[in-house]
Amino acid sequence: MPRLTVIIAATRPGRAGLPIAGWFAERARAHGGFDVAVADLAEIGLPLLDEPNHPRLRQYTQEHTVRWSAIVEASDAFAIVTPEYNHGYPATIKNALDYLHQEWNGKPVGFVSYGGVAGGTRAVQQLKQVVLPLRMRPVFETVTIPFHFQRVSGGTFQADETLESAAKAMLDELFEA
Repeated sequence: MPRLTVIIAATRPGRAGLPIAGWFAERARAHGGFDVAVADLAEIGLPLLDEPNHPRLRQYTQEHTVRWSAIVEASDAFAIVTPEYNHGYPATIKNALDYLHQEWNGKPVGFVSYGGVAGGTRAVQQLKQVVLPLRMRPVFETVTIPFHFQRVSGGTFQADETLESAAKAMLDELFEA
């Protein structure tokens, strides 16, 4: 069974990304086509890129990079759960992507985005420009959550039928990719 790794991009205390990613990971498990893992960048704790060698060389000197490389290498597909900060993606996901190179190659990626009125769509469009040179394959279907703060209560995310349908469509596409 292919491994889908759900990456939680936000690292702020009290972040909405945690309950949103929990909801999406449950949808992915219910889908039945994936072995689902969650990679929480807050827990992984990658410092701002601190490797002396270019990632293409895979000559890692830091234990955190070796661990991150193993997580990404073991994954067959990704779903990046990202907020939109000031019309863009958070630095944490850019840093996590930049740490590695070959490990991302050829793997499909989908996006679950959240924010205000745009629901994180601007962050996703910018992230697509970042994942393409890594030779990742962004899927067309996305999960876009506008005004996400209205859907998170007591640490739980409440999806509606539209979001459930979007999640299924993206998971189906990731499975076929």
